[in-house]
Amino acid sequence: MLETLVQTLINGIVVGSIYAMVALGYTMVYGILGIINFAHAEEMMIGAMVAMTVATLLLKAGLPVLLVLILAAIAAMIVCMILSYTIEKVAYRPLRNAPKLAPLITAIGVSFLLQSIAQLVWGLEHFPFPELLPSKRIILFGDVGITMREIVIVIVSLIMMTGLLTLVNKTKLGRAMRATSENVGVTGLMGVNPNKVISATFMIGAALAAIAGILYAMNAGGKVHFFMGFMPGMKAFIAAVLGGIGNIPGAVVGGLALGLAEALGAGYISSEYQDVFAFVVLVVVLIFRPSGLLGQRTADRA
Repeated sequence: MLETLVQTLINGIVVGSIYAMVALGYTMVYGILGIINFAHAEEMMIGAMVAMTVATLLLKAGLPVLLVLILAAIAAMIVCMILSYTIEKVAYRPLRNAPKLAPLITAIGVSFLLQSIAQLVWGLEHFPFPELLPSKRIILFGDVGITMREIVIVIVSLIMMTGLLTLVNKTKLGRAMRATSENVGVTGLMGVNPNKVISATFMIGAALAAIAGILYAMNAGGKVHFFMGFMPGMKAFIAAVLGGIGNIPGAVVGGLALGLAEALGAGYISSEYQDVFAFVVLVVVLIFRPSGLLGQRTADRA
């Protein structure tokens, strides 16, 4: 009984770490602009597809696996950052002063557009993601174990999330992001270019989404396809709302809480309803705490 519980918690933390990374992108954009960037899930998908393509080519060229992983991750981040910058400048910036419904509809449209572009580039096929991390299982005690891949996923997620919190709270760009989230107009009068700050926010979120896409592809059976971003993107959005959208620590807490809830539900009730548990948790939290687990503290918005 104890072994099953511990193994379930480990699985939940691994998946929750990925949800948290994607949720950070949602919550950062919402914190600054007050809009939900539903195209963020497709940025995750594009990152995984680009990494898969680059890694496959480099492995055929005979490069070491570790170097391939690093180069594939860098390529995915660069492509996603450029893509996110373009989306913000072309699709969202002209609608900055429009009613909130306009950018929301635009975000959904951009999401479908990115899926269509992925179909044109990669087709409808499900591609195997290269084996870039060892899958050897380390036994902790009894039947409880964790693979090297899962350890790397948790460590990388922790590093990326800690780095983001440090950037937001300790750097000049982070101060500019927090100021812009308070009042875009006043920030501009104080010598900060809000367009650059907002673009940087989108690009940082896209970089996190690219890494999350790679980790998700490695953890979810190693298959990548044009529609792979939809469900983890929806769950990451739920995680952001669960923790308190606009609150960066809340996105991390929400992601981990959602991952644990999914794992416990799948382990003790039925894995067939794994996706349902995420939405049940969302409904329960919104009923009893509409602002999320941590609410929305203005000082943490970015």
